[in-house]
Amino acid sequence: MDNLFLKEVVFNKEAVDDLNQYPFNIPLIKDFDKLEFKAPVTFLIGENGVGKSTFIEALAIACGLNPEGGTENFMFSTRESHSNLYKYFEINHFQKKVITKFFLRAESFYNVATEIDNLGIGGYGTSSLHACSHGESFLKLIQNRFTKDGLYILDEPEAALSPSRQMTLLCLIDDLVKKGCQFIIATHSPILIAYRNGQILDLDQHFTEVKYENTEIYQTYKLFLNNYLEMQRRLFDVEEE
Repeated sequence: MDNLFLKEVVFNKEAVDDLNQYPFNIPLIKDFDKLEFKAPVTFLIGENGVGKSTFIEALAIACGLNPEGGTENFMFSTRESHSNLYKYFEINHFQKKVITKFFLRAESFYNVATEIDNLGIGGYGTSSLHACSHGESFLKLIQNRFTKDGLYILDEPEAALSPSRQMTLLCLIDDLVKKGCQFIIATHSPILIAYRNGQILDLDQHFTEVKYENTEIYQTYKLFLNNYLEMQRRLFDVEEE
């Protein structure tokens, strides 16, 4: 537990006026009470639409971070599309003090990079994040901005990364974990969730902790890659060549 800043997040349902309204009527949220963090890297997995981004967004905001991404000091807003779920999250911390925080989400990373340029702030490399590819800008930000004793919340970081760059990201994460950092990551990547010291929580099973080999992500990729010709026949209804 030496690397952990967040101990648990508790959903204060009693304070909600109407649990039948969005986002409280999402099955994932409706059945949620609290989540305990037990590892320096926690992965949130689940099918599209289950509520991963809604949950991790609310968690990030409850930790004082900008809904679109960035640090606690990022106050910009391109469009206020986030829910009010964060208002009902109670964050309990361990005694260890966080030096830095960052919320990185793939869908609004362009806005964060633009805000960095507009503010003219340093610490993100020698050139604009817009000056390199989407994937390289992700890695550049992590390499230059993520430092020791940090809390980092990532929403689908693999969206801009090739498989080899996802392995690069794993190495960066491991280096930062060794420097006292904690990560919470929503992902669909079979590469990322293979991290050796990760806690994998399946949101399709109401935050049940699962082993890597038992995740649907791993099993689906394994099935396809080991039987891709048969999968093609099934998917496209084609005859065997």
